[in-house]
Amino acid sequence: MTWGISMDINVAVKPGIRIRAFYLFFIIANIQNGTGIMGVPRYIYKEAKQDSWVSILIAGLFIHIVVFVMFQILNKYENTDIFGIQVDLFGNWVGKILGTIFITYVFGSLLTVLINYIQVVQVFIFPTLSRWMITILLLLIVTYAVLGGLRVAVGVAFIFFILSIWLVIFLYKPMTLTDFGHFKPLLEASPKELLLGAKATSYSFLGLEILFFIYPFIDNKKKAQLPTQIGIATTTFIILLVTGISIGFFGGDTLEQAIWPVLILYKLIEYTLIERFDIIVVSQWMMVIIPIMILLSWMITYGVKRLYKISQKKTLFVVILLLLICGGTIKNQYTIETIIDYVAQIGFWIVIIYPLILYPLVLIKKKTNKNKEGES
Repeated sequence: MTWGISMDINVAVKPGIRIRAFYLFFIIANIQNGTGIMGVPRYIYKEAKQDSWVSILIAGLFIHIVVFVMFQILNKYENTDIFGIQVDLFGNWVGKILGTIFITYVFGSLLTVLINYIQVVQVFIFPTLSRWMITILLLLIVTYAVLGGLRVAVGVAFIFFILSIWLVIFLYKPMTLTDFGHFKPLLEASPKELLLGAKATSYSFLGLEILFFIYPFIDNKKKAQLPTQIGIATTTFIILLVTGISIGFFGGDTLEQAIWPVLILYKLIEYTLIERFDIIVVSQWMMVIIPIMILLSWMITYGVKRLYKISQKKTLFVVILLLLICGGTIKNQYTIETIIDYVAQIGFWIVIIYPLILYPLVLIKKKTNKNKEGES
């Protein structure tokens, strides 16, 4: 451990491992639309009922503001990440403690993606297939990709987004069965209920914290904010779409009881040669969650290397071992939902609220430094 060793604020990145800002759209759109999207309509509806669409728009607008603030923070530095910012603001020891908390949260987020998808596979496709087998297969892919470095991780996110976005198109069938009476009466929810509904979307918006990790590796930083904001808008649209269709099709009572309402919608789709289209969707969804797991795993290994000078390969093997144990042993649906709820609650404060607290602190720090330079 290197708690006492000072850490460089800025990060020196070789040209060969940088990525273009263009890819931030695919990174954000991919990392946010994972397993959370499967059940998000249920959680929003519990709070805002038929006015859930308003809550989603409020949440989307707020996330756009958060992303703007994150870029304002990062642009105050030459080429740094969340770890350098925290050490600069709070000192070496406190900065590293906060960085460790950040990494622990990212691991929790990674764990929820894994155990939730395994549960979905067992419920919809292979009830008798060993959780250990599913976990091992997923982690082998993740390990191979992370060992390839950030560019490989981003490449996987780009390709798998292109190969999986077509899933949205097939929601046309349940869309045609929408009962617009389920949306009445309009604007009945109170401001408090709308805000609670907006907060309920937080798990699906988590992932934007990757900006605080990946920023030093972006080649053309001045063009980075636009693709990121478009990625957020895409996530907002998808959440709005699946929630609207879910409310219109299920209605209130049924939707509140459905654990994965979005996957149930795909059960309605049938073709002559395909009786269970939802099986194809769950299988294809692996292309959605694999890039998320790869990116989150890279974030953990990068963070540990940055804080403690431990190689990414060593950290990766420890992370994979922990995921293997957790993925093979956590089986109960209530336990899985509890873990997801805890991660969502913590993520709300770390990912969405924390940047709003950091920003004024960064402004004060920079102004203080400028005054000191002026005096000297």
